[in-house]
Amino acid sequence: MRTHTVVDSPVGPLTLVAEDGTLAGLYMEKQRHLPSQETFGVPDPDSFTEVIQQLKEYFAGDRTDFDLPIAFAGTDFQHTVWTALRDIPYGETVSYGELAERIGKPTASRAVGLANGKNPIGIIVPCHRVVGSKGDLTGYGGGIERKRFLLDFERDGADTLI
Repeated sequence: MRTHTVVDSPVGPLTLVAEDGTLAGLYMEKQRHLPSQETFGVPDPDSFTEVIQQLKEYFAGDRTDFDLPIAFAGTDFQHTVWTALRDIPYGETVSYGELAERIGKPTASRAVGLANGKNPIGIIVPCHRVVGSKGDLTGYGGGIERKRFLLDFERDGADTLI
């Protein structure tokens, strides 16, 4: 059974989606690769208490990583990339090429970029921490401005929100 709720955040409304009580999606408004709302399930904010709490802590500057069960729906390769994203430390970035090397596929930086762009659980699975080979902010499903905000926020802390 799928459920969802929408919460406010400094990057705009976030739609949280759960599959059988496990977080399966965190989507930003006007996000690229946004699934149809019909797939989000019934509204149920009570299913997301811990997710909402950890997001509040993150945006308050009190949390640098998330400790939540998650359920990815994707290919084996996408799962590999999305799992590797969770190993990128808070406040740091890696290039698509570096991420490809980390997963043992050094020539797959383009495929890594495509998988990264389809990450269904933004922020919590930090695809915003992946940048171009020269540190440039290339692509982000939630939009470049949100990516810049999240990277600046992680670098400068909660003062960015003031």
